[in-house]
Amino acid sequence: MESEQPTLQTKRLVLRPFRLSDGPRTHELAREWEIAANTLDIPYPYEEGMAEEWIATHEEALSRGKMVTFAVTIRKSDLLIGAISVAIDKHNSTGELGFWIGKPFWGKGYCTEAMRTVLCYCFERWGLNKVFARHFDGNRASGRVLEKLGMKYEGCLRQHIRKWDHYEDVCHYGILRREFESEPPG
Repeated sequence: MESEQPTLQTKRLVLRPFRLSDGPRTHELAREWEIAANTLDIPYPYEEGMAEEWIATHEEALSRGKMVTFAVTIRKSDLLIGAISVAIDKHNSTGELGFWIGKPFWGKGYCTEAMRTVLCYCFERWGLNKVFARHFDGNRASGRVLEKLGMKYEGCLRQHIRKWDHYEDVCHYGILRREFESEPPG
C-alpha cells in the first residue's frame, strides 16, 4: 500500500484524495435519503459536520494500509459528485469496494467509469487477488454497475444488514485477478 494517495483520471473524471474543503459539497450530496437508503454505512439524516469528520479519517486509514477513499469529480470543473473507497485486507489479498454517486448524477455512467479505474488500480498497483463489492438487493442499479465491471454474482446474504428498522438482503459480487487479466473491463 502506498503512503501517498494517487490521483486517477478517466475521460470525464478525476479521482483524487478528499480535502476538508469538500465537506460542504459531500454533505449536500450525502444528505439525500436515497443515498443513505442505498448504502451500508451512510446515516440518515446526514448531519452538519459528519462529512468533515469522515474526511479527516482518510489519511490515517491510508497510512495504516487499511483503506483508500477517492473523491469522484468531474474532470472539467472539479465538481465533486461522489466517492469510492477500497478497504484492503492485506492478509487475504482482497479489496472491498464501497461507492456512492450523488443523485443528480445517476444514470450518466459516471459510477461505472470511476469504478473501472479503481478496479484497475487495485489489481495493477496493489496486486490484489480478488476485489469484491456488495449492495442491497433492492439496489439493482449498483448490481448492474458491478456486472459491467466483469464482477460475478457470488450470492445473496439473506437479511444480513439491519438498516434502520428492517433487515436487508445483501448481494455479493467479486472478480479475481486472473479473470480481470484475461478480460479487463472495457
